Amino acid sequence: MSLEQFSGYTFRKAEPHEATAIWSIIQEAIAKRKEEGSRQWQDGYPNLDVVKLDIEKGQGYVSLNEVGELTGYLALIYDGEPAYEAIADQWLTNRPFSVVHRIAVSQEKYVKGQATWMLQEAEKESLKNGFLSLKVDTNFDNGGMLRVLEKLGYVYCGEVYFRGSARKAFEKKLDE
Repeated sequence: MSLEQFSGYTFRKAEPHEATAIWSIIQEAIAKRKEEGSRQWQDGYPNLDVVKLDIEKGQGYVSLNEVGELTGYLALIYDGEPAYEAIADQWLTNRPFSVVHRIAVSQEKYVKGQATWMLQEAEKESLKNGFLSLKVDTNFDNGGMLRVLEKLGYVYCGEVYFRGSARKAFEKKLDE
């Protein structure tokens, strides 16, 4: 994938005043998941309160296009993920890691490859903050995200459970 199409884009921490616009993008993603027949994000999660908490904790990140319009969101978390402990012996590494949750891109301002670019930016942020491993999970029926993870070299490590349903869990060593 060529990163040139994103050369004018910015990836940075989200600001509190952006919460409503971020929530709109997530709502677009929720509708897209439903339209595709997915059960992911169809249970009231995530929601605006989750986005506000991400931002408050400094874990919310946004992408902006060349003209400064918000085009995507993800949460980059450095304090672990309790659900991942269930498969502790299946991960590639047993070292401090970062986690990506809640990746969503604008359907209104959609650009092919943006989720891939955002995940690559999250990898750079993780490395910059001293985390040599990034973990992520997604629904079994989220074909788009599964393709992104495969393309970027993430390794399937097992199943984790959130709110009663199984999700595929992946890890990528960032120091190789």
